[in-house]
Amino acid sequence: MTSPEHPQDPARPTHLIAVTGNSPGVGKSTLCRTLADWLRTTDATVDHFEEADILTRPAFRPVAEEFADGAHSVRPETLVAATRAYVTESRAAGTDVLVTDALLPFIPSLVAWGHDEPTIAHVLRELATAVEPARVTVIYLHDDPTIALRRAIDREGPAWETWYLTKLATSPGTHSVHDLPSAATHLHHETTLTHRLLATTPWNVLPVDLTAHDAHQTAEHVRRHLAAVLDVTD
Repeated sequence: MTSPEHPQDPARPTHLIAVTGNSPGVGKSTLCRTLADWLRTTDATVDHFEEADILTRPAFRPVAEEFADGAHSVRPETLVAATRAYVTESRAAGTDVLVTDALLPFIPSLVAWGHDEPTIAHVLRELATAVEPARVTVIYLHDDPTIALRRAIDREGPAWETWYLTKLATSPGTHSVHDLPSAATHLHHETTLTHRLLATTPWNVLPVDLTAHDAHQTAEHVRRHLAAVLDVTD
């Protein structure tokens, strides 16, 4: 790994670790923080891209502007261009590892905005090209959506439940959602779609079944996997 005093070797690609999940409440943000803190102990230069950063990072300004422009959706080509800019800028800055929270591969957003499977598959191919030569590992956390949604509501409160259901119900691709059971049904279908789409990418994908792991076990499992991929000592 490199350090600020020793810029990145041009032959060594930046590694993008994309933490995503099949439902709110699966622990994406907690895992991202844990991984970023651990990676910093290996002397890697790390950028932790939090979920809300998509509205504030300079590379994603076009995404924020389109989303705020009234349609509450973003063109796929804007997502691809912003992702390319983010990875390019990070590599130019000598960043070894990007740990992103609910960023790549944008499948939940693309589904909600009404895009069909062939279109989303095309976007993933475009994203795979856009992030080159970065290496990509997708950590896909999945739990029973009914349990995960209840966990999110317990954490965030009843107002969050109303906001989340309204967001889905008013989006073109998820307008069938009207309550928690229908939200869970949608997330089950989206999980199947996501597994199918991720299998078509050139990325290293690590599915993590949360019904078999608690938060500590999940972090340890992911760290062991990444230690081998990144060639660092766990």
